[in-house]
Amino acid sequence: MPIAFSRKDLNSTAWFSLEKLIQLFAGVFIIPKIFNTLGTVDIGKLHFVEALLGMFAPVFFLGLTAISIREMVLKPKQSEKIVATTFFIRLISWLLLSTGILGYLLFTKNTALFNLYIILLLSYLFRLTDVFESFFLAKKQAKFIFISKITSLIIIILLQYYGVKHNLDVLYFAKVLALDFLIQGIIYGIALLTNKSFSLKKLSISLLLGKELLIMAIPLMISSGLVMLYIGIDEMFLKYFYNDHANGVFGSVQYLVIGLSWTLGFAIINALYPSLAESYKDDNQGYISKFRQLTSAMILLGIGIGLFYTVFGNYILNTYFLEQYTEAKSPLKIFCWSPLLVFIGMLYEKHLLTINQLEHEVYRFALGCVTNLVLCYYLIPIYYLNGAAAAVLLSHLVTNIIYPLVQLSIKNRRLFILNLK
Repeated sequence: MPIAFSRKDLNSTAWFSLEKLIQLFAGVFIIPKIFNTLGTVDIGKLHFVEALLGMFAPVFFLGLTAISIREMVLKPKQSEKIVATTFFIRLISWLLLSTGILGYLLFTKNTALFNLYIILLLSYLFRLTDVFESFFLAKKQAKFIFISKITSLIIIILLQYYGVKHNLDVLYFAKVLALDFLIQGIIYGIALLTNKSFSLKKLSISLLLGKELLIMAIPLMISSGLVMLYIGIDEMFLKYFYNDHANGVFGSVQYLVIGLSWTLGFAIINALYPSLAESYKDDNQGYISKFRQLTSAMILLGIGIGLFYTVFGNYILNTYFLEQYTEAKSPLKIFCWSPLLVFIGMLYEKHLLTINQLEHEVYRFALGCVTNLVLCYYLIPIYYLNGAAAAVLLSHLVTNIIYPLVQLSIKNRRLFILNLK
């Protein structure tokens, strides 16, 4: 079967994937050293704050990333206006939400992790520049994303290595995390200003466009909130039933599967989405062919990740992590199959985005959230880390496989009844 995607699509994907692969190899070298330097307790604290702020991430980003990419693909002449309007709306959201969070922490005198909250809130400010990344994705100019992320990666690895060598504390590594997004934002800004396909003269903020984008993004914002909630549920239950050590150990599992492996599939799907959106608009048969080929590739990648950690998971933990992370071996072999399910869910989300039926995102993630909540409540007290891994995996099965199959089955049944009439 001939490849349905164009050379430009594949070039864009190659740049995006190469960046993730380099990040993967660099992460294998440095991140376990950070885990070992900080220990399970400090890693647990950092992971807990990240998870807690992650629950507010949908309000920071407002579900506008995917919407802005789609709109720039479908309405290329409005790209500059979409970039400016999206950035402005998200900046206002960040100011309001950050003020509320810091005010709450001060009012309740919850200052134990106050500095961590401030640093990570700044990282969300710097991440507002990912709207520039959306522009490069929509225009299939992933080489600029590659340059930005690799430049930042080199600087950050050097700083992280310095921190490991000098046994610096968790605040140092949190600052480095924030600096990563700042560097990327600066490079994106420079690349955008010097880009021939971007016009400063067309840069303007439109309140009417902002309202339209927000209305379209509401289902994504709600579903993203539900995603962050059910992803963070296991951390909350581990913290409640056990301690920061448990969160630290489970954090190593999540890093290996999500931080190193999951992002590769995410990059490929995002890089090829503009091509899918274009085909749906102009060539329905081409859209179906591309979607089938991308689905097959993601299934193979998901199976590959699962098999890799099943076979080499113990070796990785024994070689790169201290003995205190030994408890991660068993949950890693459970959680490593999550990418297979999540990749299918990502493709389903892109299809819903393309056909403008994002309300199903809300329904399926609400179901997944409830599923994970119930499973964590019953499984974590009994099975500890294995219970957390199993709860997340099963919730992904419900969210990314069972719901789409049921929804598509109901849709086909309705179409069959209408044809009979």
